[in-house]
Amino acid sequence: MTKIDDMEKAKRLARTIITDIVLYNQSKVEEGIKNDNIFDILNEEIDLGKKLFEEKVNTNVIPMKIFDKILIDILIAKYGGKIESKIW
Repeated sequence: MTKIDDMEKAKRLARTIITDIVLYNQSKVEEGIKNDNIFDILNEEIDLGKKLFEEKVNTNVIPMKIFDKILIDILIAKYGGKIESKIW
């Protein structure tokens, strides 16, 4: 199987993986944002998402930091602002 080496396709895949993590773990996301430990609570799910991303994407061309950036954008910027938290 050929791995993804197009940046936009890789970003789309990352968004899909991360959105699925959020959708299937809504209570964990809410708890993690409220208690400022979102990455600890979702550690296992995020690791699985990263492994899937690495399996599908040519990380010699597309850096893993793309996944991390989109993770922050979705978890914190998109969902974090909607949930009351100690940190904002």
